[in-house]
Amino acid sequence: MGYDYFMQGIIFDFNGTLYWDSKLHYEAWREFSKILRGTEFSDEEMRDKMFGHTNEDIIEYAIGKKPSKEMVEKYAYEKESLYRKRCLSDPKNFKLAPGAEEFLDFLKENNIPRTIATMSERDNVEFYIKEFHLENWFDIDKIVYSDGTIPGKPAPDIFMIAAEKIGLNPKDCVVVEDAIAGINSAKSAGIGKIIAIASLEPIGFYEKIDGLDGIIKNFDEFDRTMFKIKSGV
Repeated sequence: MGYDYFMQGIIFDFNGTLYWDSKLHYEAWREFSKILRGTEFSDEEMRDKMFGHTNEDIIEYAIGKKPSKEMVEKYAYEKESLYRKRCLSDPKNFKLAPGAEEFLDFLKENNIPRTIATMSERDNVEFYIKEFHLENWFDIDKIVYSDGTIPGKPAPDIFMIAAEKIGLNPKDCVVVEDAIAGINSAKSAGIGKIIAIASLEPIGFYEKIDGLDGIIKNFDEFDRTMFKIKSGV
């Protein structure tokens, strides 16, 4: 496929995208939804209200009112601690997504600006950096995460901030996402191309979503020709 307009950089969501951990988040939030409201989140609620949202947003939805800071801190800490333990207890699947390392090597070798924009909080981001050695591919200072000041997806803020971090206009960036909230966030941010990765949902789920520029099952399928590679690099 040829392109008249090339992308200059790339922004990755992390959870369910570079690391296929959606099932672990499902399990942890289902457990905590019972504590918060007495019933588990449905699959539809998980898609619409959990993925891409902050812990505060999720807790507020579950209890039907603005939670106290103490409640957010308590449940978020407990849930994320449980989640990280589940990650470490499943070494077979505790790795970057299929084809991700090779694709990240390609980006690095060709000096393509790149970063991560995730609604994960600092403790989880530091956990990922340490366990996956993300410093091999990313400037850690340019990773954007939920620090209490950035609205959760589908607000556009996180992708606009991420594009600025790598010195690009959002229209010159491609975003890789797996969640509806993240896809809508990228659309609102004016991202140039949006690629969905079917890590949990089937391909057919994404075929119904408007505004996508591609759907992949793994990073081996990513169309690298959307970047203009300088000869001799």
